[in-house]
Amino acid sequence: MTMREQPDSIHAFQDDALGHHDATGLADLIRRGELSVADVTAAAIARARQVEPFIQGIAYEAFDQARKRTATGGFFHGVPTFIKDNTDVAGMPTRHGSEAVPSRVATKTSPLAEQMLAQGYVCLGKSTLPEFGFNASTEHASAPPSRNPWNLAYSTGASSGGSAALVAAGVVPLAHANDGGGSIRIPAACCGLIGLKPSRGRLVDNDAAKSLPINIVSDGVVTRSVRDTARFYAEAEKHYRNHKLPEIGMVEGPSQRSMTIGLVLDSINDHATDRATRETVEHTARLLEGMGHRVVPMDVPIASSFPDDFARYWGMLAFGVRASGRKLMHPEFDKSRVDSLTRGLDRMFRRQLHKLPATLWRLRRSYHDYARAVAGFDAILTPALGHTTPEIGYLNPEQDFDTLFERLTRYVSFTPLANATGAPAIVVPMGQTDNNLPVAAHLMGRHGGEQTLLELAYSLEEEYSLYYA
Repeated sequence: MTMREQPDSIHAFQDDALGHHDATGLADLIRRGELSVADVTAAAIARARQVEPFIQGIAYEAFDQARKRTATGGFFHGVPTFIKDNTDVAGMPTRHGSEAVPSRVATKTSPLAEQMLAQGYVCLGKSTLPEFGFNASTEHASAPPSRNPWNLAYSTGASSGGSAALVAAGVVPLAHANDGGGSIRIPAACCGLIGLKPSRGRLVDNDAAKSLPINIVSDGVVTRSVRDTARFYAEAEKHYRNHKLPEIGMVEGPSQRSMTIGLVLDSINDHATDRATRETVEHTARLLEGMGHRVVPMDVPIASSFPDDFARYWGMLAFGVRASGRKLMHPEFDKSRVDSLTRGLDRMFRRQLHKLPATLWRLRRSYHDYARAVAGFDAILTPALGHTTPEIGYLNPEQDFDTLFERLTRYVSFTPLANATGAPAIVVPMGQTDNNLPVAAHLMGRHGGEQTLLELAYSLEEEYSLYYA
């Protein structure tokens, strides 16, 4: 075993079949016969066993099934991955990160997982999330937290925190994630990864999204390279293509055209962005200007009522889970076992139930408000989060609800806008704190504008790689 371990961080990169390859490079080597699927699978399992005691990113191991499974073609034939534990895969349990949901083996694979696995991945199991994806840190009431490989004392983000930890630690090059308020982008930002939340309807809807009055949930992946993210969506379009959206196609590098990019540094909830985050975004803006783009300060492109409206909708989701968990998740769902965050969100919503009709009206209108506000821009540059990654425990779900909720609204103050409006958004690592934690920039696009975001991400990836080489 050649894994290098530092006092506060851990990774599993080594001279094995996985090496330092991203998913695209690994798939190419498998396709050319230079690596076997069996060897790649074995290397990923060995890496998982090395780092899992430290990062706690796996909700369910399916290593035996993975060894026996024959990959079924597709561009990413034989590339190992994990599916987030709120998405059904036949033969594996789905627990949604909650003690309230009994362990049961799914008999069918969800349409979303089918769209992903059709690309040829070998699924090694399920990755962790906080209960029902409600928290912004993958911490639990009675289970170990998922930890950030860059610094194990810190959060890996959420809700796709297990996937981000496994990719950042080098266990797999790419993993499933989904995003209802930032849950692709937050853990990607915390762990130094690429995380693209696509436009609403870009991929097949997952089961949860179909039941929502406003679909705020988008699925995707967290990766270590822009080209892996770009290739994932190009391949996904071969399985399902939403003809109401412009085709992304295969984006292979930066655009040569000059763009107009709006700049927002502080959130609509009046919380100032912390110094390290602000400096990273300002540095990113200067880089974009150096590339020939025009960066223009702008107001937050949404109504001032948005933070309260989104918080109320967030509470509605918790209310729905507690009220209908037996129907939605399992006949033996036990609402008494949900964590304090879920209970607090439920109580908050019940007190404000009378405000729901107006809330839904405004959130639906946000699609049009946003489209008008960004009509003169190619993209909007913002911080990914209100401040840098917190330590484990800062967002623990069992603490006083009012304290936790205040902390969450200060931290998660930029990402929810893309969920309500249905716009695409991407995070790209662009800096690093003194304690070895990544800091990301966040770009939002026009509806259907993933191609533009990927082109900008390629440009920023090149600059970041040069700066931190």
